[in-house]
Amino acid sequence: MPNRSSISYFGAGPAPLPTPVIESAAAALINYNDCGLGLAEISHRSPVANKILADTKANLITLLDIPADDYEILFMQGGGTGEFSAVVYNMVGVWVERRRRALAAQAQREGNGEEFVEAELKRMVREELKMDYLVTGSWSLKAMQEAQRLCGKQFVNAACDAREGNGGKFGTIPAEKEWKLTKTRREGGSGAPAFIYYCDNETVDGVEFQGFPTCLEAPEGDVAEEDERLVVADMSSNFLSRKVDVRKFAAVFAGAQKNVGVAGITVVIIRKSLLPPHTATPSPELLQLLYATLDKYPQVYGVVPHKSVRSRMNICFRVYGGDAEKEKVFLAGAEKRLLQGLKGHRSVGGIRISNYNAVPVENVEKLAAYLEDFANGRE
Repeated sequence: MPNRSSISYFGAGPAPLPTPVIESAAAALINYNDCGLGLAEISHRSPVANKILADTKANLITLLDIPADDYEILFMQGGGTGEFSAVVYNMVGVWVERRRRALAAQAQREGNGEEFVEAELKRMVREELKMDYLVTGSWSLKAMQEAQRLCGKQFVNAACDAREGNGGKFGTIPAEKEWKLTKTRREGGSGAPAFIYYCDNETVDGVEFQGFPTCLEAPEGDVAEEDERLVVADMSSNFLSRKVDVRKFAAVFAGAQKNVGVAGITVVIIRKSLLPPHTATPSPELLQLLYATLDKYPQVYGVVPHKSVRSRMNICFRVYGGDAEKEKVFLAGAEKRLLQGLKGHRSVGGIRISNYNAVPVENVEKLAAYLEDFANGRE
């Protein structure tokens, strides 16, 4: 039987890995860094796992000269094809949000309301939303087809298709002057597309961009964010094979199974300004308001869990010691004030307030006021 050293493997992916890397990985699966556990057995939330991720990010930052203050590195599932959808969902969301912000500012200046913003935003989506694809091979074609499936063909612009003028086959990249990019406002158009997408190296067709397209370079001077061309590149098969100026891209993704590691992980490098803001955690002041109100009337309300383990998210309590009729009255009174969703889980009964991230401050204040009123007989 042939051994590892006698095989010359040239598969497109999963790609061959250096033997020392395989040997190190094999040892780590049995006993990672002499901790007594294999790598696959370690909790993904453990300090050991966090260090592995942090070290990997640090190495990528060094190897690609990634400006860590401006870009985030993500490790995703779903392979490169999963990113075909993720790019559309996220970048179209950015496009819509940028225009919503501009419209909201305009509405405030002109004294218009939310109705104006909503109507104008819908018009923009219908008439102006575009996604530009440079179709130079099988993978960029599949990516474009996914965008068409998700949003509709009318929103997708094949800025170039390498099959045209090449006998219907891939094998060339049209000259940039032939590309039909969506025009920005500077160029007399209605605004930049949601993104411009290309595959840097097409594994099926053997086509590779020799560098960053000149016509996609950012113009000098300030550019309104809704007129910025955001470039997204699939670099799955040439990732880390040459120097890349990450700053030119809104996002880059690469399946690990070509030049980085084994199948199962996709590396995503994305500009932080395009990510949604961190979700606010439930306000401790509002949480304290609810619990304090309940504790203020122990003869009426009885919080079920011990104080040491009270949930920030789900506040479970009984009314008058679990009196079924009184709890029905409590819920009916809440319904009259349009305070809904307070009935406890059917397996335990009682009352449950779910204080999740998106619950508005004013709603919590209304509920606290009702708790006060009910306890004082003003339901």
